Amino acid sequence: MSDSSKLENLETSLKSLYAQHQHLLFHGWHHIWFVFRKSRVFAADIGADEFLVQSAALVHDINYIAEKNSKPEAGQEIRKKILTENGYSQEEVERIEQIVMEEHTATRNENISNEGKALSDADTLFKSLPVTPILFAGKYIQENDVDIVQLAEKIVGEQAPLMEKDIYFYTPKARELYLDWAKTNLQLWKNVNVCLKDEDIQEMLKLSQ
Repeated sequence: MSDSSKLENLETSLKSLYAQHQHLLFHGWHHIWFVFRKSRVFAADIGADEFLVQSAALVHDINYIAEKNSKPEAGQEIRKKILTENGYSQEEVERIEQIVMEEHTATRNENISNEGKALSDADTLFKSLPVTPILFAGKYIQENDVDIVQLAEKIVGEQAPLMEKDIYFYTPKARELYLDWAKTNLQLWKNVNVCLKDEDIQEMLKLSQ
């Protein structure tokens, strides 16, 4: 089976699977589709393997189907099963698993592969879009059963160190087009994090519920 056929079949399978999990308000098919599309752009920018990158994009958040508010490891068995069912070799499955693991926001670093960099930039871009805090922050809270304090602390705790290390984005194209958005988004969440420590704001939010 050709790489293009595998990828097309995998996309069809994942679209069908996500249609059965409408509770994924943040990590649903809209997110997967966006990361899938953008990952190819960033892969081409740095000469990464587009087939592996886009395959990893389709399965990178499948752990949220396996378990609410989970880490990538929770999706390993489902990833392996669905990739194998769609004609991927064991070697390809193992490489895709590596890409998914190394791009994880909470643990990624300077030394990930080009494929990991391309996927990371596509995934990170979704989080830093100007529309994301407006349209999707509440959906993340609902999907993962967390509150805004926990979300703000997570975003700042994970993303601020990446910005400081200059690895928020890896690819030249993502840096050129989207770094200003990312900086603005991160500053917004830093402000949210600070304001939530104000006792009057805390009380106001309680009264609003």
